[in-house]
Amino acid sequence: MAESIYISPEHEALREQLRRFLAKEVEPHGAQWEEDGCVPREVLRKMGALGFFGITYPEAYGGAGADALTNLVFAETLSESTFGGFIITVLVHTDMASPHLVHAGSKAQLERYLRKVIRGELITAVGITEPDAGSDVAGLRTRARRDGDHWVLNGSKMFITNGVHADLYFIAARTVADAGTDAARSHGLSMFIVEKGTPGFRVGRALRKTGWLSSDTAELVFEDCRIPAQNLLGEENRGFYAIMKNFQTERIALSAMAVGHATRALRLTLDYVLQRRAFGGVLFDKQAIRQRLAMLEAKNQAARQFLYHCAWLVTQKRDCVREVSMLKALTGELVNEVMYACQQFHGGTGYLRESAIERLTRDARVLAIGGGATEVMLEEVAKRFAA
Repeated sequence: MAESIYISPEHEALREQLRRFLAKEVEPHGAQWEEDGCVPREVLRKMGALGFFGITYPEAYGGAGADALTNLVFAETLSESTFGGFIITVLVHTDMASPHLVHAGSKAQLERYLRKVIRGELITAVGITEPDAGSDVAGLRTRARRDGDHWVLNGSKMFITNGVHADLYFIAARTVADAGTDAARSHGLSMFIVEKGTPGFRVGRALRKTGWLSSDTAELVFEDCRIPAQNLLGEENRGFYAIMKNFQTERIALSAMAVGHATRALRLTLDYVLQRRAFGGVLFDKQAIRQRLAMLEAKNQAARQFLYHCAWLVTQKRDCVREVSMLKALTGELVNEVMYACQQFHGGTGYLRESAIERLTRDARVLAIGGGATEVMLEEVAKRFAA
């Protein structure tokens, strides 16, 4: 493949192992998970047992200690599945929630939780977004106050993936009163570990969505939720910077999801137009169709190259906020462009709920919204472009 300059035989072995797992354990059952609104826990435990949940994590805790490129191979291949709800359930656990524990956890916290996280015995979620604050992280209102040997949390979180069925939650809360300035709003956020079943913490409601139907998404509510002081994750009042750091991992994972979805959709559509007969021939004989698919394939291959380059920059420990912001904006828009054409070329079949293209189209829409909306990403690029 074109990205071979980045790919080793070990990467290819991981890709093939994961594809076999998807073919056997996911694709035959995903439609039922869509109906159920969640991914069965035993499937996640199987993934943990196979080592899929600890690719970049320390070997001392059961991880593989691999780099960002290896993790990208995992995320992109995973995203060739036609069930986006399953994919995001996994990627939130591996790339968006548990990294907070790995990056900032104390030795005691890592000893208590990380092995179980890697084995899939504890599934994680991260609570940052609120009803009135998403991309504007500094605007969070959930508060945490110190009370002796405890912290007391009050507030709510919204659109939390894995929110209903997770075991371990990493929650952002304000620990210093907001003084109103941008600097003050950024300062004074902290991260906390909250276990399922903690008194004062509850799932407010499960949320119904357009896509990602096999992913459980929730509103979380904290009402005088008392957690031990040692559940502070990382440094007090430095949570904003931890969130910003992890956004790079999250946005690369979501970009990989977009590229993986687009790749699968283009394959499905090419197969369809090569066999679908109309007007005396197959649809691929129509110049407008084959040229548009060719252009979308070119764009997707270009996006893939940029995706792998961004992951390589991470392995080199380079500042790549500008590049990752570009990537997230580009791939979030591109995958929706691809889905529009692929669904169009499937005709009426592409509008049926039993069609993989219909499901991929629904699931792709949020990739231009979640993890940093396109407009927010472009602002990040513009600030650095003009500097």
